[in-house]
This record gives sequence, C-alpha cells and structure tokens, in this order.
Amino acid sequence: MSDHNNFHPLKNFKHDLPASLVVFLVAVPLCLGIALGSDAPLFSGIIAGIVGGIIVGAISRSPLGVSGPAAGLIPIVAAAIATLGFESFLVAVMIAGVIQVIFGLAKLGIIGYYFPNSVIRGMLTGIGLTIILKQIPHVFGVDKDFMGDFKFFQPDGENTFSEIAHLSGQISTTAVVISIISLAILILWEQKFMKKIGLFQIVQGPLVVVIMGIILNYMFSGIEGMALAADQVVKIPVATDFTSFKELFTFPDFTVLQTNGEIFWIALQIAVVASLETLLCVEATDKLDPYKRITPTNRELFAQGTGNIVSGLIGGLPITQVIVRSSANIQSGGRTQASAVIHGFLLLISVLLLPGVLNMVPYASLAAILLMVGYKLAKPSIFKQMYEKGYVVFIPFIITIAAILLIDLLWGIGIGLVVSILFILYNNFRMPYFVDKDGDPTNNTVRLELSQDVTFLHKANILRTLNDIPDDTHVIIDGTNAINIDPDIVEIIADFGTTAQNKGIELEVIGLEQVHLPNPVKEFSKVIKEKSALR
Repeated sequence: MSDHNNFHPLKNFKHDLPASLVVFLVAVPLCLGIALGSDAPLFSGIIAGIVGGIIVGAISRSPLGVSGPAAGLIPIVAAAIATLGFESFLVAVMIAGVIQVIFGLAKLGIIGYYFPNSVIRGMLTGIGLTIILKQIPHVFGVDKDFMGDFKFFQPDGENTFSEIAHLSGQISTTAVVISIISLAILILWEQKFMKKIGLFQIVQGPLVVVIMGIILNYMFSGIEGMALAADQVVKIPVATDFTSFKELFTFPDFTVLQTNGEIFWIALQIAVVASLETLLCVEATDKLDPYKRITPTNRELFAQGTGNIVSGLIGGLPITQVIVRSSANIQSGGRTQASAVIHGFLLLISVLLLPGVLNMVPYASLAAILLMVGYKLAKPSIFKQMYEKGYVVFIPFIITIAAILLIDLLWGIGIGLVVSILFILYNNFRMPYFVDKDGDPTNNTVRLELSQDVTFLHKANILRTLNDIPDDTHVIIDGTNAINIDPDIVEIIADFGTTAQNKGIELEVIGLEQVHLPNPVKEFSKVIKEKSALR
C-alpha cells in the first residue's frame, strides 16, 4: 500500500510534468515522420500520438511506457493503405484493436516469450532496413513514392533498388543539404559527451532537427531556385474554428467489410505485430525502470487494443508502446503514467495552437529522423552479435530479414519462426544420445548415454549407431538422464538385445527405472541387467 501511495500521480506531478514536456518534444517529429513513412495523412500520426497518450496512458498500468504510432508498423500500414485506401484502412485498425482486446482478456500477454530472439531481432532489423529504403527518396527531395509499396518486386517489373535508381535527375539540392545537416545533428546528439550535458538531455536531437529544418527552409526560400516546393514540406490542415477542427478527423468506411475480405488478414497482421512490439517494449521499459516495477502485460494489451479502436474510429494510425518515447520519459525523470497522459494533451494543444509552425517542417528533416530510427534498428553491430551466437541463431535471423524485405513483415516472422523450429528439431534429431568410446584399445567398450527426451524422430540415428557397433564389443546403454523414451526406441533396444548375443556383443542397460515406459519394457530392462550380471 505504501508503494502505491509513493507513486500516486498527484505526489509525483513535479516529476511527471517536465518529463511529459520532453516526451512531447520527441513525439511531434516522430508522429509526423511515421505518418510520412506510412504514406498516410500526416495528421493521422498526430491523432495516434494523442490517443496513445490520453486513452492508452489512462487505461494502461505501465508506469513509464508511452504509446503512439510505431515505426515497426510502417511496412504493414503503407501496404494496407495502398491496397484498401485510407478510410477503409481505418476499419482494419479498429478490428486489430478488437483482436488485441481479446488477446488481453484471453491472458495472452506472455505470447512474446514464445518467439525466438533470433526472429524478434530479425523482425526489428528487417523493419529498420525497410524504413531506410523507404526514406531515401525523401532525403533527395523526391516526395512521391518511387518505390511503389513495400514489396521488393514491383508489378511493373522493377524492384526496390531499381526504383531508387530512377531518382537521378530529380534530386533537390536544398533537400539534400537539409538532410545532411539533419543527420549530422542526430549523429552529434548520439555522442556520449552530448548525453552528459543536462540541457541536451531535455532538448532532444529530433526536436533540434525539426527547428533547424524550419530555419533552413526559411533561409532557402529567399534564394532563387533553392526554395522547397509545396510537396516537399509538411502540410497539416489548419483549423480556424470548431467546425474546421472536426473536419481534421477522418472516419472509417465500414462498407469495406462487405466488399473486401482481405481487411481481416490485414487487421490480424496489425494486431500481431503491434502486440509483439508492445510486449517487447514493455519488457525493455520495465528493465529501464529505476524502481523495477512490473507492467501487467494482459492489461497492456487491453489498453493498446482500446487505443487502436479509438484511433481507427477518428482517423489515426495504429498504436503500440514505443521504446524511444518510453526511454525519453525514463531519462527525463518520469515517475507515473501521468507523464504519458499529459504528453497526449500537449500534442492536442499543439495541433490547435501551432499548426502553422508544423507546416514549415521539410520532409527531408523527417526523413533524416526516420533514417536514424532505421539505423538503430539495423546496426551492423547487431549482425555481428547474431553471427557470434552461431549458425543456429544467425540463419533464422538472416532468413527473417530477407523474407521481410522480399515478401512482407508477417510472412517474414512466420518463415523465421518455422526455420527456428526446424533447427530445434534438427538438433534434437542429431543429439538424442552421446556416444563415448573407451580410449583403451584393449577394452572394446561403447557407452550410449541417452538424453532426457528420446522420440521416434531419433529412430534412424539410434538404429544406425547400434548396427555399426562391431562384434565382440561391450555396449552400455545408459538411461540415467532419461525421463521420457518413446516405445519405438525401446523396441529398437530390445531387438538389439536379441541380435547382440549372435554377434558376441555384451549388452548392459542401466538407469531406465525412472523412465516413463510401459511395464513390459521395464521387465526387459530387468532381464538385460540379470543377464549382464550372470556374465
């Protein structure tokens, strides 16, 4: 009870308010950038940020997690909007929210623990590479979709890289300059010495990039031939009164439920990936929490689902808990979920009071922010770490990335998971036992030590090993460590016991008393031991 009182929002308001301001400053450029990367109306990113802060923040019991539009969903969202159209896509967001609510009520909050780390890392890295490829046109000032959707192979016979090659001859010098300066600022802000300066812990790199982009845009607008075009800067609708404010929101087109069954597949993709991202972020956020509080994951899925229902209903992008905003909240001294809620209200106020300022932000600045997001997800050091863990980890990791880039996100996760399972089966198939041959040439002894679980998958290997044992050998089959042995395996051992006598093989079976086996098999074990004793 005392712990609960210590973390009451009113008692921690002096900590949560400044933290919420930092989170707000981080969230604005990310909300705009993620909407840009998703080929969605930019205001939809702001709506998702508002809903993630106010609605999800109020329902969730994550003390420091902050929710909003997520970079990890960019490939799915962009492809879905291209397929369905934005208004129909909003229905998919709502359905995804319903699925997440069901996940939460069904207590599936532990689902994230059943995905191998190699697949999760592959998913995040594949997302990062996709984001980088998607933002390259914007870096060069070509602000229409030269890459089609997120599929590698395009209907017109082109692919992602050949589409990027078509950028030549259409490059904007001003956009390139803004992109380079923006990237330089972001890289500078990542340096250790910058993170030690108190002011720069509050003023985050993405915010500085946005401000610098506005300044550079204003400077270049006065130079002939250097001004950015109207389609190279943010364009958010400006509300002048309450009526025009209501018109900022887009509402879902429910007729799609009757005309396009694919919407349910898209909704499932959004629900699964958004839930995984949220659960991974929850785990990371709880580890960063200086007070080591534990977020109830089932409640979190319920909160995220509710947020997505509301976001889809009023024209927002899908929502997840986001590590960038959550870590900014922690680093800024946030104590309770009140900081997430307040940041949502700050986003709402900014839309009402500062839309003109936001409309001066170059797309090139937002592209630079997303390039850095993509790089953090797909750092070269991640490839090195996964390679050092061995091929059993590295191959599923690489295959997951390749499948995401060549097909799509959910297929990539599924294929990576299947490959990981195949490796598990293969290793179990190869290692049902350990063969120890006595090093003394005068003592022909072979010991087969069975593992904990020996299944029918191991029949061929065990049979081959037993058949290859030379005549006049002392064979010890040790089941001391075994817990479960398939009856098929026991039958092979029993058959070997019969043929061993004809080959002059002395067979000794030990340690099978504790194994879950049918009674006749246990009787066989006793007989073998008795025969061995007589010899």
